[in-house]
Amino acid sequence: MTEPQHVDSATERPPRIESPSDAGSAYLPRDDGTVVGVGVDVVDIARLTAAIERSPALLERLLTPSERRLSAASRAARVAAKEAVGKALGHPGDFSWHDVTVRRTEAGRPYLVLSGATDASARALGVAHLHLSVSHDGGVATAIVVAERGPGGAAGADVDGAGVDGAGVDGADIARAGVAGAGADAAAAGPGGAS
Repeated sequence: MTEPQHVDSATERPPRIESPSDAGSAYLPRDDGTVVGVGVDVVDIARLTAAIERSPALLERLLTPSERRLSAASRAARVAAKEAVGKALGHPGDFSWHDVTVRRTEAGRPYLVLSGATDASARALGVAHLHLSVSHDGGVATAIVVAERGPGGAAGADVDGAGVDGAGVDGADIARAGVAGAGADAAAAGPGGAS
């Protein structure tokens, strides 16, 4: 098998790496600093629902007013996305659950809007793009976030109406409420969600 080769230009495609059977091409991760971080989180839908039933105030701490009206599966996915953002950004210290909102394009593709301390952390890291994928199936909601720098470390665009009120909460609040179980390190990780 051919050894991976470094590519200096962000626009240049790496050389094709053939497998011994020539069954396909290898797609190597970038090593040019473009990717700031990757965050993944899963939330057990029934466990989150039960925690909210036991402690209704948890719903207000975790989700914005529009997110609270979603189905249980979509709420769990929002929480997973918020956790995944925190992980992708390296667990910003002053993270608020309301700093991260999942929206959808007209075509239905999810995207993230950050505000407050989470937005400040993303900007400080030079994040220009946050790629989000969310799903829920079999009682589990999942979210994956990839934080990517722009050319020259350019930060993301301002979005009209992106600000949300932020009642801060940390992962320990969720762990105490019995929700962390989809992410064992939620107490250390801070907030996350999507769907």
